[in-house]
Amino acid sequence: MRQYSIIIPVYNRPNEIDELLESLTHQTFKNFEVLVIEDGSKKKCDAIIEKYTDLLNISYYYKENSGQGFSRNFGFQKAKGDYLIVFDSDCLIPPHYLAEVEKVLDKQKFDAFGGPDRAHDSFTPLQKAINYSMTSLFTTGGIRGRKKHVGTFHPRSFNMGISREVFEKTNGYIITRMGEDIEFSIRIINHGFKTGLIENAFVYHKRRTDLPAFFRQLHFFGRARINVKRFFSSELKLVHAFPAVFLIALLGTFLVLPLIHLKLFKIALSIFILYFGSIFLDSSIKNRNLKVGLLSIATSFVQLSAYGLGFLQELGRDLTKRK
Repeated sequence: MRQYSIIIPVYNRPNEIDELLESLTHQTFKNFEVLVIEDGSKKKCDAIIEKYTDLLNISYYYKENSGQGFSRNFGFQKAKGDYLIVFDSDCLIPPHYLAEVEKVLDKQKFDAFGGPDRAHDSFTPLQKAINYSMTSLFTTGGIRGRKKHVGTFHPRSFNMGISREVFEKTNGYIITRMGEDIEFSIRIINHGFKTGLIENAFVYHKRRTDLPAFFRQLHFFGRARINVKRFFSSELKLVHAFPAVFLIALLGTFLVLPLIHLKLFKIALSIFILYFGSIFLDSSIKNRNLKVGLLSIATSFVQLSAYGLGFLQELGRDLTKRK
């Protein structure tokens, strides 16, 4: 039976860590420890941790702020487990999670693994709409956290596990923000380690709770994709440019076409109406909620435009530096 170490970096989110730790008390598989790494927070969660000292094998560390990647490294160094699992602090973990991981690892040797994210029934309609826009066929290609992903599976650190050997060979994260988990996954694969998706080892990922915060997060994700290109130029694929193409097409449709070609404007407008109408129908059906469907139009718009803007801005910085 393997021992697992769960590493959770947290920054100014005591309420989130409370909900996450409470969810971990319900794990059916019990051979695990929890390490909470407080990354220089002003809103510390030490009082929250005390609530769980009799319920979990838990350790709490406070350190100067260094970002989530290096805080995970700090946890890796302190951990005792055979496998080291990282969660974002805004996740809830279903009771079967570790039991599912143990069952799969008994059958096949994954050096690193990841799982999908889902929306919990308790999430607000906006949170469910954000979850939809991050996983939908119409926005991300629908391959996030599914078996039919493109190429080798790259675990993401909202829900990611690595063997101790992986950490010892790679030394963990070498950047702390801006696509740190993508860069880490690529290096894991380049070292010859086997990665895989454990489809039923999902987490409930709350992400952001309002549209401005979601915009800032996705803008950062767009910038991060270009940052990863600086380490691995071959990892920038055509699919990553889709949000940028969407943004350019959107601006061109509403700012340029009405001035130069009214017929083309009407055609482009019809395409956008059909596109967002499909999002509304698909989300409404999948979530069984018309309000979530309507909100999914807004979250999908934010997801694509914010990512596209960040992508183009960071790409522009690279092009400017070359000149």
